[in-house]
Amino acid sequence: MFGSVFSGGIVKKAIEKGFINVKVHDLRDYTSGKHKQVDDRPYGGSPGMVLKPEPLFTAIERLKGENSDPVYLMSPQGNPFTSRMAEQMAEIPRMILICGRYEGVDERVIQHLVTDEVSIGDYVLTGGEPAAVVIIDAVSRFIPGVVGKMESVKRDSFFSGIFDYPQYTRPREYKGKKVPEILFSGNHNRIEKWRRKKMLEKTWKLRPELFNEIKLSPEENKILEEIALKESKNNESN
Repeated sequence: MFGSVFSGGIVKKAIEKGFINVKVHDLRDYTSGKHKQVDDRPYGGSPGMVLKPEPLFTAIERLKGENSDPVYLMSPQGNPFTSRMAEQMAEIPRMILICGRYEGVDERVIQHLVTDEVSIGDYVLTGGEPAAVVIIDAVSRFIPGVVGKMESVKRDSFFSGIFDYPQYTRPREYKGKKVPEILFSGNHNRIEKWRRKKMLEKTWKLRPELFNEIKLSPEENKILEEIALKESKNNESN
């Protein structure tokens, strides 16, 4: 599952250049017995299977050694994964991701081994592998050298707490739809103000709750008030 994802694109180049290192470990390699069993029926009689504690304890203790690497469990019950979290993880020299499966993992693993549970959304996947891929991809972008220009990362949605501004490229007009004239004005100050307004507009329209987490300048607050007033008038007219 991981091989195909990391066999192309920016993450592959980052691995080849040594900016990041990704190692995948099969839990069956840390089991005992001829059947290499990693899961078992849950106590209490509920349906499904649960990942056993023995292979996870063995794997993590062996991988960590004397190090204090944080251990993150991919779980729909975890803390929501954010851009800020990705940026913080990029500062960590090494971390371990556990890909949960079935009905989950034995609670003793969570209590005694896991630093934090992390969720990429309020839904359930067939396994934690896709979530781990998302986290690796997002975290890698904050590591110097992975993305060509760090300025691109800083301008991305969520880096400043709100969505990014709309982007346009050639042709100037397509199927009667034109690129906004202000982008050809050459006035960088006006362009930056227009972009900031568009960022505020998009965030207000799609995720207004994000404004509870960020501090806006007086000028931005004024723009936001105008956006909210315009939205209110449009709703009344409709």
